[in-house]
Amino acid sequence: MTFTRRALLASTIVLAGLAPALAQDVAREDTVIFDLDRTIKDPENFNWFTPGTKRLHGAHQAMWEPLFILNYESGQLEPWLGTEFAPNDTHDEWTLSIREGVKWSDGEAFNADDVVFTVNLALGNEDLSSREAATVRAQVASVEKIDDLTVKFTLTAANPRFAVENFGNRIFGSFLIMPEHVWAGQDPATFAFYPPIGTGPYKYRSGSTNRMIWDRDDNYWGAATGFVDLPEPLRLIWLESGGEESRAQLLAANQMDAGQTVNLGTFEAIRFQNPNVIAWKDGMPFAWSDPCARQLEFNTTVAPWDDPKMRQAVNHIINRTQIVNVAYEGTTEASRSIFVQYGGMEPFISAVVDAGFGFSPRADVDAGQALIEAAGYVKGSDGIYEKDGQDLTALITVNTASTELTRAVDVIVEQLNRAGIAAKPVPVENGVFWGTALPLGEYDLAYTWLSCGSVNEPWATMSRYTAKDVVPVGERSPGFNNTARWNTEATAAYSTIVDQMGGLSVGDPAVVPMVVEAYEHYFAELPFLPIVQASKLLPFNTTYWTGWPTQENNYNHPAHWWGHTHQIIHNLEKVD
Repeated sequence: MTFTRRALLASTIVLAGLAPALAQDVAREDTVIFDLDRTIKDPENFNWFTPGTKRLHGAHQAMWEPLFILNYESGQLEPWLGTEFAPNDTHDEWTLSIREGVKWSDGEAFNADDVVFTVNLALGNEDLSSREAATVRAQVASVEKIDDLTVKFTLTAANPRFAVENFGNRIFGSFLIMPEHVWAGQDPATFAFYPPIGTGPYKYRSGSTNRMIWDRDDNYWGAATGFVDLPEPLRLIWLESGGEESRAQLLAANQMDAGQTVNLGTFEAIRFQNPNVIAWKDGMPFAWSDPCARQLEFNTTVAPWDDPKMRQAVNHIINRTQIVNVAYEGTTEASRSIFVQYGGMEPFISAVVDAGFGFSPRADVDAGQALIEAAGYVKGSDGIYEKDGQDLTALITVNTASTELTRAVDVIVEQLNRAGIAAKPVPVENGVFWGTALPLGEYDLAYTWLSCGSVNEPWATMSRYTAKDVVPVGERSPGFNNTARWNTEATAAYSTIVDQMGGLSVGDPAVVPMVVEAYEHYFAELPFLPIVQASKLLPFNTTYWTGWPTQENNYNHPAHWWGHTHQIIHNLEKVD
């Protein structure tokens, strides 16, 4: 028996006492417990506009509802609080239709006034720096109420993707509408919005730094209007698991229903102890690939990584296949381009690969070392390159919130060290990673997924590295765009093409050659290196609840920390 299996077996008795501690007044079989992979720094702050305030502890999965939800499986933008979002012929005006009968949990009507008020909050306050607020501020010129259920948006420029990009839960979440009758008169940069309210089927019950509890609202508007049934769970809990080993113990002991990602060995150990645990796929690789492929980001303002040749050297040294096999245990695949490897992206991926801009799954260490030596570095007696008495170093910032990330960086560090670069991981906790290190440019290299965006067209990803988002180190990158601070003549040429592409519809035949033309400028300088596709081996426990998303039951994807989790919750059925 493996050590992991022995640990899981030994933990069952210890964890069995956790259920009463979670909640005394709602039975375990009426409760769904979701894994939370981070500490809630301020459990009494629900102002999602501001840095460091999170909403994946149930706020946007159970309390706040989106206007629309992009279905990854069908590719359709499905209505929720909104029923239609229609553009004019030139895509610079969009008209939103709101569902009739929507109410906030305090009984007030949800209507056009709330939409206009919230959008204007973002437009009028640069201090509201969340990615969604920054995007709306950059794209919307004005917003106006037509009637109680109709809102018109006038954009700063034509955007065929405006609805899905801002209000469709395309990646993680969307721009969320807040209640005007609560927020009016408040300072939006400091208002904590506590206790919070929403339109969703659950109300805030209580919170602490390691858990958030939500109870069902039996007066939920969705059930009252017949839009959706009242969900079956009486209570939802987001519980900080404390890491992969403890999340495995909780799942094995039936004290958790939906886990964050685990590695293959841990998943197999959980299932040995608890056969009721399932994943997206029935067999290898078990995992779902989310759209945020992993990459190695360079701070292009920091020597020697300000030199494209040195970044190209690292690209040659990286062995992506080894990262797949060792860090991910074969549950993912090497990235061929900057794009997620979904079927809808294949025409763009094939075009850049055919043009000679693909990334090799294998290393060519000799080629990488030749570039390093051409830059004036000489290998010392310790096997590390040096110049002017200084070792060639690569400090790689990594988020400690997931062992997936730290395992991958450990492999990269070993590869670089073997090639003569003194590499070292710089582990930081989640709040530092997203709050300061990345947006302020306080890193040399970082393991990220900041090209995340495209799922069926290329512009969303490519637009994240244009010149318009370049800011000095120490100033917050807007929407986490171009944190690499890539800003050269190649950036300018790339940006011009990408900006032109942004005005074209997804199916326009001119898009593919424009992708290749812009991509050539990126590939010449490599401000970031695609590494592997994201591997999300997410365990779901069917002891108390069925209806979890799987490859067979694919009503949508399984990332239960995203805003589309409303669909998951409404699909859950209690086990008799």
